[in-house]
Amino acid sequence: CVDCWQELHFLGDPCCARCGLPFEYDGGADAECGACLARPPEYDRVRAAVAYGEIARRVVLKLKYSGRPGVAETLAHFMQRHVDAGTVAILAPVPLHRWRIWTRGYNQSALIASALAKRSGLQCEVGLLERTKATPPLKGKGSRERALAVRGAFRVPERMKSGVKGRSVLLIDDVYTTGATVNACASALKRAGASQVNIICWARVVRADD
Repeated sequence: CVDCWQELHFLGDPCCARCGLPFEYDGGADAECGACLARPPEYDRVRAAVAYGEIARRVVLKLKYSGRPGVAETLAHFMQRHVDAGTVAILAPVPLHRWRIWTRGYNQSALIASALAKRSGLQCEVGLLERTKATPPLKGKGSRERALAVRGAFRVPERMKSGVKGRSVLLIDDVYTTGATVNACASALKRAGASQVNIICWARVVRADD
């Protein structure tokens, strides 16, 4: 409803040039937060449509667990503004393990990526990345535990490597929490020869206590 959408906090500049963490003041186009300066992530940039909160959570849960794939079109509509004009990146979703796809019936990030590809005209490769092992639920885990849980969990299939080498990849996910998952994905893509890996997601956690 209109009231719920008005409660969403849409994200944009000023923010960390790398991870997209909102800043209270503009530090310049290349300003990065302390965390990114101390430990630069594997990815090049993250941008999110909205800050993670109750309404943003409810919207993404409708997509993930309520059998409402049409919600992906709505999310793609708000995420599209973070697609740079003139980009020639390959769109790819963060993959789910096959067991989770069989249980849920679909990968919500793949639905968003496909919707975003239609809107932007970019090439979408749903199978660009594979999740090679099932990982435990990350909810409630700290950043270090999350990073350990997803270490080595992703790879670029051999058949996809020639298409990745020297290319820019635009990775699509639903929620960015600590960045452990997309960082592991970016690491796998960079090993396969990707020149740049940027991430666009629906919502981003911006408070330390979330």
